[in-house]
Amino acid sequence: MMAPPALDALLLVIGCLVTSAAFTVLALRYARWHQLLDLPGQRRSHSAPTPRGGGIAIVLTLLLGMTLLDWPQPRVPLALGVALLSVALVGWIDDHRPLSARVRIVVHALAALVLVGVWLPLAGAADTALVLPFAALAVFWLVGCINAWNFIDGSNGLLASQCLWLGLALAWVLAGVEGEAALLARPLAGVSLALAGACAGFLPFNAPRAAIFLGDVGSGALGLACGALLLAALVLAPGRAACLLILPSAILVDAGLTLAWRVYTGRRWYTAHREHLYQWLVRSGCSHAAVALGYLAWNLFVVLPACAAAWRWPEAAPAIAGAVLLLAAVLWWQGKSMLRRRARIKGLIR
Repeated sequence: MMAPPALDALLLVIGCLVTSAAFTVLALRYARWHQLLDLPGQRRSHSAPTPRGGGIAIVLTLLLGMTLLDWPQPRVPLALGVALLSVALVGWIDDHRPLSARVRIVVHALAALVLVGVWLPLAGAADTALVLPFAALAVFWLVGCINAWNFIDGSNGLLASQCLWLGLALAWVLAGVEGEAALLARPLAGVSLALAGACAGFLPFNAPRAAIFLGDVGSGALGLACGALLLAALVLAPGRAACLLILPSAILVDAGLTLAWRVYTGRRWYTAHREHLYQWLVRSGCSHAAVALGYLAWNLFVVLPACAAAWRWPEAAPAIAGAVLLLAAVLWWQGKSMLRRRARIKGLIR
């Protein structure tokens, strides 16, 4: 099965939605049976013990969905599957008993190396001096995505809805690839649709009130999947680079600026915290549903029109992407500043 025609795409999404929902029910039973719970705490945004590890449903659904697609090069899905399983496995273990950050980052880097090593010929730079810099940047990007997605997984429905958005958007970009590159772009568009369907099947269990959390098994694997699809889309559709840069802007700006600010202020940036904008919003009294919808509104009312404009006027695409990222940074800064002032007035912080 390939992503187009439309009927095959729809059946793929629906099939992955139903499969993911069924796997999530099983994951919920497993978590309850084994007391796999996230407990409330100072660095968490929930107030009741909640099962975790539900992201395994998305991972399994995505892997099954990949087997239904027609791949011109079997090594491409094999590498993606191995990398996904590696990241998911270390996350699954960490959900059961905490692993050191060093072990996790080593596994993440090895998974990224496997994926990049196999996918590198896609870039057409295997015989040039650009191969090593490209490979290094690609590995850094994938490891960064794994951890950025993990950072954003702290509010009901937020990460799953963002990945649902990304899956649909990337399927749109990849389905538009023409020529010889379309042979690989089509099944990758199918993976994007499978990702969207899997997230849609999980969402009812995670929002508006969470019956189960993604856990590290889900957030890390989603970060790798989204990062890999964005990287592949960049190689296969370089003319859409500006659009691809802003598609995950809600995640990357909040995670990236929060990390940069913690480094700048001398905090222990590698430890758990509640300093992301979405966490401040939840602590200020916004519901988890309102926060997820707010981030989704950014995608629909800012990013989507900007991508359409960049598609229509490619010569202005870099300026459009820059304007979107600048606006996101300004909103992040203004939002954090306003919420800090409110907290000080209420005496919650000094």
